Amino acid sequence: MSNFFKNLFLYSAGHTYSNLSRLFLRLFTGIMFLQLCIRQMLNFDKILPTFDGFLGMSPEASMTVLVVVELLCAVCIMLGLLTRLAVLFPLGLMLVAENIFMSTNAVVPNQLFNFEPGYPVMFIGIFVFLLLAGPGKISLDYIIAAHFTATVDDEQVIDNA
Repeated sequence: MSNFFKNLFLYSAGHTYSNLSRLFLRLFTGIMFLQLCIRQMLNFDKILPTFDGFLGMSPEASMTVLVVVELLCAVCIMLGLLTRLAVLFPLGLMLVAENIFMSTNAVVPNQLFNFEPGYPVMFIGIFVFLLLAGPGKISLDYIIAAHFTATVDDEQVIDNA
């Protein structure tokens, strides 16, 4: 019986599935964020009257840019492509969303942020984790980095010969 616990705890402590875990977290987060984006696209006409434009753009253009960028970021997060860069925009968006919820006099457009206060904090935590930990080995970032590293090493061997 003691070997069972020894193998269970000692083996699992030394052999983690961090890359697989990061893949799952990226896919889960990307799908959740994609679902939020699709909900915004489906309720575009309902959200528009409550949405103010930003960066000097009209509300329609602002909302379109917001949805397209959210969609691209969600796909990049799921694929592990430019992951650390792709989490920055959603991280900022969730910080703004949580700020809206925490504001005592804010009018929250129900269709835009159709979730309870604290929900953006979950996304913030996941995005900060992905920003710090990176996408892991099961990602396009890793494949691209491995390709460029192998190319640079091959060129250095040729130059030294």
